[in-house]
Amino acid sequence: MAQAIAARGGWIGFDEFMALALYTPGLGYYANDSTKFGTLPTAGSDFVTAPEMTPLFGQTLAAQVAQALQVTQTGEVWEFGAGSGALALQLLETLEALGHPLPCYSIVDLSGSLRARQQQTLEKYAGTVRWVSELPDTLQGVVIGNEVLDAMPVKLLARVSGVWYERGVASGPVRDPVADAQPAGVAPEWVWQDRLTELRPPVEIEGDHDYLTEIHPQGESFIRTLADKLSVGAAFLIDYGFPEHEYYHPQRHMGTVMCHLRHRSDPDPLSDVGLKDITAHVNFTGIALAAQEAGLNVLGYCTQARFLINCGLGPRLDASPLTVRVQAQRLIMEHEMGELFKVIGLYKGEPWDAMGFAQGDRTHTL
Repeated sequence: MAQAIAARGGWIGFDEFMALALYTPGLGYYANDSTKFGTLPTAGSDFVTAPEMTPLFGQTLAAQVAQALQVTQTGEVWEFGAGSGALALQLLETLEALGHPLPCYSIVDLSGSLRARQQQTLEKYAGTVRWVSELPDTLQGVVIGNEVLDAMPVKLLARVSGVWYERGVASGPVRDPVADAQPAGVAPEWVWQDRLTELRPPVEIEGDHDYLTEIHPQGESFIRTLADKLSVGAAFLIDYGFPEHEYYHPQRHMGTVMCHLRHRSDPDPLSDVGLKDITAHVNFTGIALAAQEAGLNVLGYCTQARFLINCGLGPRLDASPLTVRVQAQRLIMEHEMGELFKVIGLYKGEPWDAMGFAQGDRTHTL
């Protein structure tokens, strides 16, 4: 980090800082050997995602994947950021139980340590699953991304006294208060530093109060790359976020960047660098526009709760033991994941009606 900051003249944008903090080989959060995914901090984990919470998540999503494979007449699934491998296992086991021909399952993940965990989790599907480090010139099939977009680096923009700045990171000395000097062998601290910028949020922010927010060039670039590569098929991206008019609401003046460590959240990405997750909410309007501009169309957009209910979560809950039902309720409760998490569906080819958006489609709000 210090080398990168020095090479850039003493300052880097937050997007570069976030990329280094998360993905530096061997040192970044997603590139080291910490546990990350799990239900309890006592196991060394930092947060839980839906597939670790309950297998009903992947089992329900499998119905949508099966429909998409059938409609698009493709036989491949591409999962980006497969985490512990739990979602891939749930999808493959459910498709197998449904009698659906198992697709060629490709996982794209930057983390070597997570890849090793995924390989262990998916051992019984070793002949079906493959890991790739880069995309082919063209791909087809169904793309899955659960909590992938939120981990893509964002730029921070700050309006201070009516002037827009890009907020970045610089090195600040750690001083000995007694000697008033830099202690020997102590790394510098990271400090915020703003620079004037021509960058702006995609919409005008009402009011004249100070305002901090994010823009998402890397996430939108990922969508454009996906659009360029996908010759026929569909993509389902699940994450927490808002449409543009909610994302840049005047009252959301502190931005959405958040960190996760041992199942606790904090808003300070400059501490414990490399040891905790850093995320930002998704601007789903920006994702939809980037997709459309690059040749993808929107299948639908709705809350996670509505999507899972449309895909048949209700009967699965009814058939499950009480302990499973209690845990799975978190997927659809408004104060848990049900409302904050959204699902956006994209496709290339002929239009079709995806079951996940049959009721409660909010595409008109994007």
